[in-house]
Amino acid sequence: MSAARPTARPRKEPAPPKHGRRTTAGERQKDVVPPPAGRTDAGHRRDLLEGMLRIRRFEERCVELYSAAKIRGFVHLYIGEEAVAVGVNEALTPEDAVVSTYREHGHALARGLTAEAVMAEMYGKATGCSGGRGGSMHLFDAQRRFYGGSAIVAGGLPLAAGLALADRMRGLPRVTCCFFGDGAFAEGEFHETANLAALWNLPLLLVCENNLYAMGTALAREHAQTDLAMRAASYGMPAWAVDGMDVEAVEQAARKAVEGIRAGTGPHFLELRTYRFRAHSMYDPDRYRDKAEIERWKFRDPVARLTDTLRDGHGLDDDELARMEQRIAEEVGHAVEAAEQAPAEPVEDLLRHVTSERPSRR
Repeated sequence: MSAARPTARPRKEPAPPKHGRRTTAGERQKDVVPPPAGRTDAGHRRDLLEGMLRIRRFEERCVELYSAAKIRGFVHLYIGEEAVAVGVNEALTPEDAVVSTYREHGHALARGLTAEAVMAEMYGKATGCSGGRGGSMHLFDAQRRFYGGSAIVAGGLPLAAGLALADRMRGLPRVTCCFFGDGAFAEGEFHETANLAALWNLPLLLVCENNLYAMGTALAREHAQTDLAMRAASYGMPAWAVDGMDVEAVEQAARKAVEGIRAGTGPHFLELRTYRFRAHSMYDPDRYRDKAEIERWKFRDPVARLTDTLRDGHGLDDDELARMEQRIAEEVGHAVEAAEQAPAEPVEDLLRHVTSERPSRR
């Protein structure tokens, strides 16, 4: 069965949803960053679209598998926020590091982890990227410098600061990127990390995925000041807000921030204003959000938005889009088949990495 195509947006869009303080024209990102060397504008946009579609279709399949009890435990979906993961990762190199959250499938796939390795981990199989021990919330791949998700809100921030400090002390031209949600602003780890990063001039990119809700708590019910970029700037670092539903705007902002970090100007903060279309997790009945609010944000679906752009002026037709969808469907389908057939961890290995190895007797 072929995967559904992204729904085109209606011609007349409603007024955009409120999302904290509206940025002024002077505060908006203006710099136009060219596509990476060797790629045309149209070709690069197709790569961005395919990256977002891969995340969307992978997670849609995860919904089916979770409903069929193939995937167990907590699952936090990224549907609606794909532009953030894809846009930011475009600005990073393989030598850079990424620290993620428990809503991490999109980050992992955009970083280059294979759908097969991620799906096997979702199944808890030994071939998963974390050996089947982490599941949905603890994807990890040291080879790709993807230092995993954390089930603790703001838990990745101190780790990211440590990675950035190690690189600075060794004189390595690397950037550490740390993703976290707006709920992290209520945790001490964010403020401690931001303070030390600025104080020590760390090569750290702080990426706040502001989707307006910390689990079921609306941002405005938790914070007196909802302009998170302005609050981050108080620590003495460059900080600005970006439309997180526009993958090209995200990429441009991330490239500008990464270039600044590599130039030695210290940590940068991006508030990416986005929205998750699904509930907080698969267990969440999602009764705290107005359904009309969700529909308003769907008018800004980043996948449909870029699809429309490519259709209107860059020659994307139905046949090319269908081929793209088919490639992704086959990739995800293969990942599911491999996960179904993969072995579970042997019972005799269950205590590995839990207790220390016994010293060998001589």
